[in-house]
Amino acid sequence: MFKGITFAQPNYLFLLLLIPVLVAWYFYRKKKNNADIRVSSTKGFGGVKKSLRLYLYHALFGLRLLALAVLIIALARPQSSLSRQDITVEGIDIIMAMDVSGSMLAQDFHPDRLEASKDVAMEFIDGRPDDRIGLVIFSGETFTQCPLTTDHAVLKNLFKDIKSGMIDDGTALGDGLATAVNRLRGSKAISKVIILLTDGVNNMGSLDPLSAAEIAKLYGIRIYTIGVGTIGMAPYPVQTPFGIQLQSMEVKIDEPLLKDVAKLTDGKYFRATNNTKLREVYKEIDKLEKSKIDVTEFRKKKEEFLLLALIALILIAVEIVCRNTYFRNIP
Repeated sequence: MFKGITFAQPNYLFLLLLIPVLVAWYFYRKKKNNADIRVSSTKGFGGVKKSLRLYLYHALFGLRLLALAVLIIALARPQSSLSRQDITVEGIDIIMAMDVSGSMLAQDFHPDRLEASKDVAMEFIDGRPDDRIGLVIFSGETFTQCPLTTDHAVLKNLFKDIKSGMIDDGTALGDGLATAVNRLRGSKAISKVIILLTDGVNNMGSLDPLSAAEIAKLYGIRIYTIGVGTIGMAPYPVQTPFGIQLQSMEVKIDEPLLKDVAKLTDGKYFRATNNTKLREVYKEIDKLEKSKIDVTEFRKKKEEFLLLALIALILIAVEIVCRNTYFRNIP
């Protein structure tokens, strides 16, 4: 009811503090009143019941207080605001390039690196409803799982379909970057970003990662690189004659290369060693890449005191009429 209501003279509202003072004064005066006629005994009035009229008499004072309160609010000049906002979102276009090689099944993350990366990436997507986001996956080769889109529900469904072994195994970092750059090169967005996530060393593909980064720089694309994997040894699932078993293997991530790729494009390199660290990495990227919102606001105010003044006048009129008719005192 009071949504959008402001007061032009809010200091008048302090006068409402007079209401409890007047209530206290009313009952104090009633208690101290002396009788107009003194009688020697009240025995004759013992059986007389108090009428409803006697109780309702105090309603007159209530009407007067209510009228006073409404008048004070009217003096404060309540105003309703009619506003309109024109919002322009300067969106950010983001391509998430994700490694899906066999090493992403290592279980130093829960349940493994690939599933943890997918879950955190989808949380990141949920936090950026105004941005166009796409998905490129790579291992020994690369392809676009989802082009740039604002339909994040479709994008998240395609994320869920990602599995290791979808394409030839290996780590073609340069080709993965090149595919992501190709998806962004025609973008008109204010900011263009690639988030490259990998757990290995570039060992396949036809394009050097630094050359791909140079191309990204030409198109004004910033690259954030994430190295996924614990420090030291990690349990990898390995096919043996007795089925798939976990074996500890050394974690190898080409951090110098990932740092150079990020630095070349004014991006940043992050190392995630567990689920929590990975979530923190995406939160930091989220802070670094915020959409800019331009808001033009038009506001029109309308005075609302007239109705309150009319209500107060009616309450005073009702109180005067009742006091001089039904509740009239005979001297």
